[in-house]
Amino acid sequence: MSAFSAMMWNGFREARRNRVTVVVGVFAAVVLLSSTLVTEVTVTTFDRVLTDFGLGMMSIILVFLAVFLSSSLLSREIERRTIFLVVSKPVSRTQFLLARLAGTMLTLGALLVAMTLVFLSQLLLFRAEITSTQLLASAGLWFELLVISSVGILFSSFAGPAVSAIATTGLYFTGHLTGDLYAIASRSESTFIQVLGKTIYYALPNLERVNFRPQATYALPVDASTFLSGAAYSVAWAGVLIALATVIFERRDFR
Repeated sequence: MSAFSAMMWNGFREARRNRVTVVVGVFAAVVLLSSTLVTEVTVTTFDRVLTDFGLGMMSIILVFLAVFLSSSLLSREIERRTIFLVVSKPVSRTQFLLARLAGTMLTLGALLVAMTLVFLSQLLLFRAEITSTQLLASAGLWFELLVISSVGILFSSFAGPAVSAIATTGLYFTGHLTGDLYAIASRSESTFIQVLGKTIYYALPNLERVNFRPQATYALPVDASTFLSGAAYSVAWAGVLIALATVIFERRDFR
């Protein structure tokens, strides 16, 4: 097994043993199953509410977990002094960061698959329609988590876990509002506001590019080109963020 694979699987095992991951996983199953209580208040929109609640809770839980795992990833290594063992071996810091990101995404991917299966089982149980857009929304969530985890690793490369978590959470909300900020700024009569809005739009990742949950809720189709362009956009942003994290991490002194 290569050094990269060993570090990736080690990160996956650590996250799997983490109590927060276990608790969140159990909580997700309970919440998804309890969404049947929400559907009791509807009659004509049963499928819509079931889809919206299920995908929404999956997103909230996994985003919380992505922020927790990525923002505290490097600080745990430093506190336990394991970072000194890694950097003293013939393993580059870039390889270390990429392996840790891969381990985090493997953990989130496994939980996402498990939650999706619970969600689809629930739809089958209540004879609700299963659409391809629901599956695309679940897949799009993984790419959204990829960007969020990359942001968390970037901040954790130079800041503590608390600051990293707050900054990553803030960028998550901003990432879903960049399109609205751009639209509002475009209608402004102030040139400064227009430039500021466009700068924010292009300087920050637009997470709405891979958010297909609204389309899934209303059973609207999503073509392959839209999904693939959103996925490529997320991978590109993750690459930029990890590259920045690598530059900072390479220059960091752990003495």
